[in-house]
Amino acid sequence: MALDILIVDDEADIRRLIAGILEDEGYESREAGDSAEAFEAIRKRQPNLIILDVWLQGSEYDGLQILELVRKENPNQQVIMISGHATFDMAVSATKIGAYDFLTKPFKTDVLLHTVARALETEKLRTKNEELQVLTGGDIIEFAGKSAAAGQTRQIVARVAQTDSRILISGPPGSGKSVLARLIHQNSLRSQGSLVVLSCAGLAPENLDARLFGTEANENAPRNIGVLERAHRGTLVLDDVSEMPLETQGRIVKILHNAEFERIGGNNKVQVDTRVVATTSKDLSEEIESGRFREDLFHRLNVVPLEVPSLSNRREDIPELAKKIMERSAVSKGRQPRRLLGEALTALQAHDWPGNIWELVNVIERILLVAPVSHEDGVSANDIMEAIGQEAGQHASNGRTMEVMNLPLRSAREEFEKEYLAFHLRRFDGNISKTAEFVGMDRAALHRKLKLLGVHGPSDGI
Repeated sequence: MALDILIVDDEADIRRLIAGILEDEGYESREAGDSAEAFEAIRKRQPNLIILDVWLQGSEYDGLQILELVRKENPNQQVIMISGHATFDMAVSATKIGAYDFLTKPFKTDVLLHTVARALETEKLRTKNEELQVLTGGDIIEFAGKSAAAGQTRQIVARVAQTDSRILISGPPGSGKSVLARLIHQNSLRSQGSLVVLSCAGLAPENLDARLFGTEANENAPRNIGVLERAHRGTLVLDDVSEMPLETQGRIVKILHNAEFERIGGNNKVQVDTRVVATTSKDLSEEIESGRFREDLFHRLNVVPLEVPSLSNRREDIPELAKKIMERSAVSKGRQPRRLLGEALTALQAHDWPGNIWELVNVIERILLVAPVSHEDGVSANDIMEAIGQEAGQHASNGRTMEVMNLPLRSAREEFEKEYLAFHLRRFDGNISKTAEFVGMDRAALHRKLKLLGVHGPSDGI
């Protein structure tokens, strides 16, 4: 999707020339001939970049005055100044006020395009840092894994990413919903635009409205650009959308229908082209029945539903995920990665991970940073159980062991076989062939044994 550049120059020929150059490179341009037209264009939608002439004949304000007012209303606005009568002092003044760069007319096309690209990249890096503060850990772990569940999820992402359809991502807390939202954006036609994330949890309605729609500049405060406007030509992620106040939900329904709104305190219609991706850990059908979520908003967001599998439903991926987390955490923390022994990986697969990916991240970082390692060759199963927690370790071993110890030998052996085979069947996502190969049994014999013991896996895949 094209980035939006506003060209302000009193000469129509110059505006058209610059607009043609930019549009040939895939940018979207708007034009203004004086300060009144420039301010009107900015009120309608904050541009990604402004190219601003210093001398504007017949204009109430000249370029430097416009620059000062624009930067006062929005300190993050990127502006490139241009002039055919530039002086050193003029360039210094523009830079002090906040101009990104100063170009002297006539300028070469490649110089203009290079300066525009650098200015936009600077703004992109700034917004990227904001995104990463919200999507904490987004670079620590991607949606990796070779399990059927992970593969199916990535296939759905690949199919829907390049459409403009709204997507509702649901799944348990910590399962990677934000990671999938970012993958969708990165693989979309809007990837050059901004990915803006708004957490709907914990914000009062008036604060949430201000974050969504922005506020117009007044005597006491600069213009605040809301997330809907910042995500123009990009993607807006409504994180934990079930926590959005009902009053705000009604306003979102209208925006998704009309794609325009007014900043709080303003009276100009702002038109945006924003793709909306929402995430939720709650069952929105239950929220609708309880009156906490609007049914019309649900249907507008749920154009493409995407269910994120829990980590317990993709146990086959845990070894790969654990190793990646260990490597990346070691780099970010300035530590040497600890080698995870085979028994440690098996212990990780045995845990149910109610906290999903982020619980796994916490356990691995605990091992890396504070946990003593008992095995000289690397991290053992005992180290894993200690890191997961004493209660979880007892539940997985000692408590169940005592139950089995009180059974007759035949029953105890049958119980052990049942648990043993059920665990490895879950470990390999129900793949009978892989399970048979690991436990050392013929595939047909394993089928008979599972049927005899009454063990049912998630699937009977090959």
